[in-house]
Amino acid sequence: MYISRQLKESNIAEYLIYMWQVEDQIRATDLDIDKIRHNIIDKYSIDDAQKKQLEDWYAGLIDMMRMEGVEKSGHLQINNNVIIQLNDLHASLLASTKEPFYKAAYFKTLPYIVELRAKSNKKDESEIETCFEALYGLLMLKLQKKEISAGTAKAMEQVSSFVSMLANYYNKDRKGELKIED
Repeated sequence: MYISRQLKESNIAEYLIYMWQVEDQIRATDLDIDKIRHNIIDKYSIDDAQKKQLEDWYAGLIDMMRMEGVEKSGHLQINNNVIIQLNDLHASLLASTKEPFYKAAYFKTLPYIVELRAKSNKKDESEIETCFEALYGLLMLKLQKKEISAGTAKAMEQVSSFVSMLANYYNKDRKGELKIED
């Protein structure tokens, strides 16, 4: 909860990856708050009041996952909304004549996006979601200590750089510092 709040304010891309990881942690505990308490919450060195807040946060996420039917797979609508916001910003940045560096980064990343989409069964997801799925997959490989090929590492470096740029634009937009209208 505390981490998610900080990440949402500072880096929307890291926030989204973190929240996807939380969804998977909840699934790994069979949406059981007792297992979450034992396996996750009790590991934190925080006081009882903070543990209660964290437990309430997880319980709320569990309820949302059940209500939205994403117990086995998929993402919570609150996380999908972030993707929608990033997609909208992405489209605005591409349409703007004031952001040539963003367009250049996008076109440099596009071959990797096309390749990633060709390898996945998710043809209907947006390019931005494809980037996040790839970054999340890379995180999972690293956590499992699996080898990452040089080609994959190069592709993910470019995708990561592009997503980081988009996240920076998102922060500027939230602060009212982004002027992309022509």
